[in-house]
Amino acid sequence: MFVRIADGESERVVVLIDGTPFEGCQGDSIATVLLLTGKIGCRRSFVSGEPRGPYCMMGVCFECLVKVDGIDGLQACMIPIRSGMRIETSIDQP
Repeated sequence: MFVRIADGESERVVVLIDGTPFEGCQGDSIATVLLLTGKIGCRRSFVSGEPRGPYCMMGVCFECLVKVDGIDGLQACMIPIRSGMRIETSIDQP
């Protein structure tokens, strides 16, 4: 669904998303890696229970909240990935 426009020669970085290793490029945000790996939803709405995921990609909407290395409620679009990072979503996905 989502693809990288230009891959260039960025350093590859491996992160764990819900326990599964995924590769991204140095400088990618967590939200970018989530979208590229097909994990569109990362939490559920507190009101309706509907899936929510990256939307604005600039830190305004708070739809992309995830747990990173044990710290909950962080905006995935605002945090660059780093090697070995443990990212947890609060939604089950295939």
